[in-house]
Amino acid sequence: MANEAPQTTTGTAGPTGPTGSPGTSGTPAPDLGSKVRSATRWSLVNTMVMRLGNFATGIVLVRYVLDPAAWGVYGVAQTVLMVLLSANELGVTLAVVRWEGDVRRFAPTVLTLGALSSGLLYATLFAAAPAVAGLLGAPEATAVLRVMCLCLILDGLAQVPAGVLTREFRQGRRMIVDALNFVVSTGVTLALALQGWGAMSFACGAVAGNVVALAGCALAAPGMLRFGWNAEQARALLRFGVPLAGASLLSLAVVNADAMIVGAVLGHVALGYYMLAFNMAGWPVRVISETARRVSFAGFSRLADTPKALSDGFARALGALMTATVPACVLLGALAGPLVELVYGARWRPAAEALPWLMALGLARIAAELTYDCLVAIGRRRSLLLIQALWLVTLVPVLVLAARAGGIETVAAGHVLVAGAVVLPVFLVALRRGGIAVRALLRVCVRPVLGGLVMGVVLVLLRQRLGEGVGALSATSVIGLVAYAVCALPARTLVRGALARRRRTPEPAVPSLPAQKRPAEPARER
Repeated sequence: MANEAPQTTTGTAGPTGPTGSPGTSGTPAPDLGSKVRSATRWSLVNTMVMRLGNFATGIVLVRYVLDPAAWGVYGVAQTVLMVLLSANELGVTLAVVRWEGDVRRFAPTVLTLGALSSGLLYATLFAAAPAVAGLLGAPEATAVLRVMCLCLILDGLAQVPAGVLTREFRQGRRMIVDALNFVVSTGVTLALALQGWGAMSFACGAVAGNVVALAGCALAAPGMLRFGWNAEQARALLRFGVPLAGASLLSLAVVNADAMIVGAVLGHVALGYYMLAFNMAGWPVRVISETARRVSFAGFSRLADTPKALSDGFARALGALMTATVPACVLLGALAGPLVELVYGARWRPAAEALPWLMALGLARIAAELTYDCLVAIGRRRSLLLIQALWLVTLVPVLVLAARAGGIETVAAGHVLVAGAVVLPVFLVALRRGGIAVRALLRVCVRPVLGGLVMGVVLVLLRQRLGEGVGALSATSVIGLVAYAVCALPARTLVRGALARRRRTPEPAVPSLPAQKRPAEPARER
């Protein structure tokens, strides 16, 4: 579905207790590692195939069909949809993944809550669409908004079966569902775009794809689309989910604040360029981050009551993500101009102004999203809500000033400034309070960062020497990647060695507290 954040639900009977408190998983099951590895492989294949397909479709549409103004209108609708999806089901479906017990006992209540909240959100958006579109500088986006946001209702219905697939690491089935979604949505979008429907083609394609995805999720997780109501369960679900929905809403507001401000201050043509740069910046971020996040929350949840295993697992995951993401981000950032022109055409070259900064932001987002999943898994929802609020409150005035002072480049730079100077340090403090060894995290990031700096210098120098032709760009990219590999490949050994040394060092036993009795100290996501 359009929202692929991890899903969860709560129970009010059975192992979780009568109040629906999160269950404790204790020592991870012996086969957890194999389940996570298998799910990660399927998730990687799924994400790669879907992103490559979306990439190819986007090239056709942007290069041959749509102009920057139409792309900006679509960007307005997509931005609003993503923000609303974050609060669509009030956060309660996260209990499907996180809480123990028989999911069938509380799934009907979760589904009812999701359907009610998504229906209410859509009705509100339908009435407010003209005002929202005008505020974002694209009054012509009203009809597109009303059609595209039908995905809210479909997403609310699909949350429970999709959450069951995540909970049980059934990423193979999820891949089939996503493939059907992609084929249908892409086919409808292309057919309508070629007939001159413009931005509306994206809206109709998204709705068609989500209808198919809902049917696929229902077949992949049979019996999960049953409505029901239990007042005690509903209260427990809302206590668990509303803080997460608030944090998720704030997180999506953070990610989409720049698009809203660009549209409102600089106009929807500038927004079209900015959205293209943002989408390019999302290539490596989404492929790698979505692959990890489809299993990370479920995996961290299983490790939540074994602090040392959680700390080791988080460090290993962060090191692997950074090692894989840095070269792609550096490559797109250092060769932004020629790559944009090569892929999308000369008329889109202005989008390259923001791309280097957005690639740096992508690295920060990957670290923040992984941290988000970890903090949710260990129950630090209040801290996460505070961090997201701090991020948004700091970001909005900076971006407004940046948009008025310059263009899309200064907006992207302001985003990076806030993320690096304010948000990441606060996330590190929250992780340390949650029992994660910060020194180990910094250690596993050193080589990827140094390798990225070396790669960036090599790419800039070779671009100046060889030029911007296709052959020159290919040679420059290969040499830059080799330079990165020479510097960063030992990172894999470093990650394993650091974790091995920690395992050999005896540590005092740490008693495991029930999840509902964890201290409510400052501790979850776009």
